[in-house]
Amino acid sequence: MVNTNHTVFHPAVFVLLGIPGLERYHTWLSIPLCFIYATAVLGNSVLILVIVTEHSLHEPMYMFLSMLAGSDILLSTTIVPKALAIFWFHAQDITFDACMTQVFFVHVTSVGESAILMVMAFDRYVAICAPLRYSTILTTPMVCGLALAIFLQSFCIIFPVIFLLKRLPFCRTNVIPHSYCEHIGVAKLACADITVNIWYGFSLPILTVLTDVVLIAVSYTLILWAIFRMSSQDARQKALNTCGSHLCVILIFYFSSFFTVLTHRFWRNFPCHVHILLANLYVVVPPMLNPIVYGVKMKQIREAAAHFFMEIKKWFSLFSLG
Repeated sequence: MVNTNHTVFHPAVFVLLGIPGLERYHTWLSIPLCFIYATAVLGNSVLILVIVTEHSLHEPMYMFLSMLAGSDILLSTTIVPKALAIFWFHAQDITFDACMTQVFFVHVTSVGESAILMVMAFDRYVAICAPLRYSTILTTPMVCGLALAIFLQSFCIIFPVIFLLKRLPFCRTNVIPHSYCEHIGVAKLACADITVNIWYGFSLPILTVLTDVVLIAVSYTLILWAIFRMSSQDARQKALNTCGSHLCVILIFYFSSFFTVLTHRFWRNFPCHVHILLANLYVVVPPMLNPIVYGVKMKQIREAAAHFFMEIKKWFSLFSLG
């Protein structure tokens, strides 16, 4: 453990404490965390495989859904394996570069997921409000362009955070009272003014996410207006079912993310160990629920998944006979 009085610009390692105050429960807490993480990775991996292998799902809506699933896997995998290593093996040390990498992927995937949800709302708006123009608007080049734009936007917003952290001198302690590295948590260890980190780290990502929320709200206002003007009951029900799954995912993502951020920033009396526990759940619970919500709500996903598993079963039967 490093605790010096002189300036150290890049400590060799940081020490992650896990969940301070709940150390004796780390092993027990790791069990549901591991189960939820495994379920999230398995569910999203199957979702991606089903979309990739089933030609009937090679449509913009499902392409965006596979992007969301990939982002969920990346977000949870960036955090949970290290947290489990802390809980199980007391492997608390993390190198400076590994910590910076974790900071980058934690924040870039969060901003990216928000943008993906916004693009999915736009997809549903075009499909319901302008169905005759859907195939001409959301072409394959358009979908690829939107995917590239999401990546570039997330990268350009979060990449400066790494430079803001690397410019800071660390001279107090290298102990992080958390189970993973995040921007402000690392910046608070510096013995320098971190006003720029606080303003940039909070304002720009939050404004970006709030912009996505406003655009999603506008899209769904127009979508619901169009749905309730449909004369066919069957068409109205089909549209509501399709949009319902997306709305559930949106509510899960934004409720958990805003609750985590706002309690950390503004609710000073909120217990630290509860906040850290919720922060860990935030990166695994929405990724676990997303495939379940889409699997339950969308008939196409259920049918494609059933066909996929039938093919897997057939392949294993042939393999065993051979």
